[in-house]
Amino acid sequence: MGLKFELLKTSGNARRGRIYLPHGVVETPTFMPVGTNANVKLMTPKLLDEIGAQIILGNAFHLYLKPGLDVFRFHGGIHNFMNWQKPVLTDSGGFQVFSLREGRKITEDGVLIRSPLDGSKHMITPELSMEIQHAIGSDIVMAFDYCAEPGISHQDAVVALELTSLWAERSLKKLRSLSDQAIFGIVQGAFFKDLRLRSAKEITSMNFDGFAIGGLSVGEEYNITLDMTKFTVPLLPENKPRYFMGAGSPKLIVDLVDSGIDMFDSVLPTRVARHGQALTWKGKLNIRSAKYKFSKEPIDESCGCYTCKNFSRSYIRHLFDRGEVLGQILLTIHNLHFMMDLSKKIRESIENDTFQELRGEVLKYYA
Repeated sequence: MGLKFELLKTSGNARRGRIYLPHGVVETPTFMPVGTNANVKLMTPKLLDEIGAQIILGNAFHLYLKPGLDVFRFHGGIHNFMNWQKPVLTDSGGFQVFSLREGRKITEDGVLIRSPLDGSKHMITPELSMEIQHAIGSDIVMAFDYCAEPGISHQDAVVALELTSLWAERSLKKLRSLSDQAIFGIVQGAFFKDLRLRSAKEITSMNFDGFAIGGLSVGEEYNITLDMTKFTVPLLPENKPRYFMGAGSPKLIVDLVDSGIDMFDSVLPTRVARHGQALTWKGKLNIRSAKYKFSKEPIDESCGCYTCKNFSRSYIRHLFDRGEVLGQILLTIHNLHFMMDLSKKIRESIENDTFQELRGEVLKYYA
């Protein structure tokens, strides 16, 4: 198989682990920058490497639309195509079942989805999702699932759960016929504990290499996200990686680690950077603020990233004021460096049994 997981240390529920993959070792807990179109927005692979990114995420559905599977086969996979030689995880396209609801049609076979690029219709089945992710050549493949929307009824959530289990089985069978890539199953069940329990039982009964918690952080209240996570995590095996899909705020990350999660991803750090918001060890900072017009300070004095070592708040504010893309690039570098630094400090604190102190420090500024 393409994955080996070691659980090195626990501190309370927090876990310090290590994932061995074909393109490298991933130290956990870890944050994965999102590279939807085989690139993390405004970052080069070299910059990603320099800030300490260990693994990035690609989007199977978008990459299937453009550049298409023939291009990935021509290049021998995503690593050669984008010149990133560290691990890649691909989501299955299941989230697009959630996000591209207009004109979609869900059947037992799969989901008919309209392309956001040209309106063309595509029938995405678990089998096609596996073929896409096999052609992309990701280190970790996600099973095709049905991510239910917030506010879904119990009855409809049962349908989503049953399709997720059926598609998980088909995903596993298809991928194993194609390759030995690692594959994670996804637990669904909306905001119903009886369904989370049922989904976890069904998904963990299959021979996946790791497990993800899906269908959360999709617009619901924070306490529901946390409550459902804390309920679900103990239902997952201890000896396999646990991935929470779609977590990017420092507050949520330390709370997820406290619940026993190993991996998370989100577009949040890169998206807010493009709008002038920096993540710092003293909370969020809006670089557009007039008070930084005459500031020689870096974004964060305790940060060692390229941006903070070389540029003032005043200069970065000026770039945003003039609509210069360099401002967005510099904040993106900083925010992703912050996420890598946060992950590293979390790992060290678990090793030293000081995780609760670090969590308290983060929650003080990200309440």
